[in-house]
Amino acid sequence: MPAGADAVVMQELCEHGPDGSVVINHLPRDGENIRRAGEDIAAGSQILAAGTRLGPAQLGLAASVGLATLPVFRRLRVALLSTGDELAEPGQPLPPGGIYNSNRYFLQALLEGLGCAVTDLGRIPDSLDETRRALESAAEGNDLILSTGGVSVGEEDHVKAAIEQAGELNLWKIAIKPGKPLAFGKVRKLGAGGAAKQVDFIGLPGNPVSSFVTFLIFVRPFILKRMGAACWLPQARSVPSASDWIKPDKRREFLRARIAADGRVELYPKQGSGVLTSCAWADGLVDNPPGQSFFAGDAVSFIAFSDLT
Repeated sequence: MPAGADAVVMQELCEHGPDGSVVINHLPRDGENIRRAGEDIAAGSQILAAGTRLGPAQLGLAASVGLATLPVFRRLRVALLSTGDELAEPGQPLPPGGIYNSNRYFLQALLEGLGCAVTDLGRIPDSLDETRRALESAAEGNDLILSTGGVSVGEEDHVKAAIEQAGELNLWKIAIKPGKPLAFGKVRKLGAGGAAKQVDFIGLPGNPVSSFVTFLIFVRPFILKRMGAACWLPQARSVPSASDWIKPDKRREFLRARIAADGRVELYPKQGSGVLTSCAWADGLVDNPPGQSFFAGDAVSFIAFSDLT
């Protein structure tokens, strides 16, 4: 500001005078259109607390105060693997009884969206020995092993037994719908000097909706916590329902839903764990307590996908 000036008049409120002067058609108030030093950031104040996730605004803020570098947590190294002889890759012929491996692709996208460094190990055959060897191999050079499929009670579900052989199983099955067959444990690996170390393992269900929902509700917070984020739990808000839900399950339910034009939340009509169209249609989840019915107009707890990716 020039010495003695205490306001700025916008150019649009001025015009050229006939003799080359400037005609000001506005009487400014003191301080008008001035940004004072310290108005945005006071000297000595904290601008980015530890645990802040760095998005576009945060990076711009750091640049605005001249910071060329920031201390950060390194990317979490995640090994991703799929289990199941029935899986085929998109673009390949679909054999009798086969299904396309959709989980592989949305899980990799979700992991990369969180900033993880992903090693895709592809499909593991339905074999206990092959599953164990894949887990032991994945433990080398990774911080987390994430699998999909093979954690239920079928004859060819080998993940639970493989984890018990290759490490330890801390959790198996959880009372939510969709997503009951969720596993958590550790896989052993040899550290420097032969010292035994362990790598975290999370086994997601094979049904695509179950895999999608359990990733958002359980894996995402786990990864954010591991990468130093200060806020990792999903945030829900109360929204009036546009739908009735009259057959609740005894487990806690995460129902695919979206916000309608009138601000109410409507449920996708098919809530099966294999109906992946429900996830593409929805823009969030209704978090419904065990055994609870609700009707149009009732308040429900809604978690937006925009807060989960």
